[in-house]
Amino acid sequence: MAKTILAVDDSGSLRQMVAFSLKAAGYQVIEAVDGQDGLEKAKNQVVDLVLTDQNMPRMDGLTLIKSLRALSTYQRVPILMLTTESSDDMKAKGRAAGANGWLVKPFDPQKLTEVVKKVIG
Repeated sequence: MAKTILAVDDSGSLRQMVAFSLKAAGYQVIEAVDGQDGLEKAKNQVVDLVLTDQNMPRMDGLTLIKSLRALSTYQRVPILMLTTESSDDMKAKGRAAGANGWLVKPFDPQKLTEVVKKVIG
């Protein structure tokens, strides 16, 4: 059975690129338009990996990560930030919130797929 990835980003075109790249690699992808939508979808279906942007309306990526980590089902699920934010301070905040890794936009679809394969197989 294909592993499922939750892609959370307020940019529709970016979500499409992520979904297209990951589906081509054999993953199932659930898309969410912001952190609040992502949290609701994550509660309805446990996924194998969460990819989230940082800067989004209603709920940002760090808040989403903290909210997911508070749920018993998401304490060990890998979470990767996919964002334009690349400062050491922001990365430290991401790690403190519970992020397992960091990818900077714009991203290379092949590199994204390679990182996902390393993280969840």
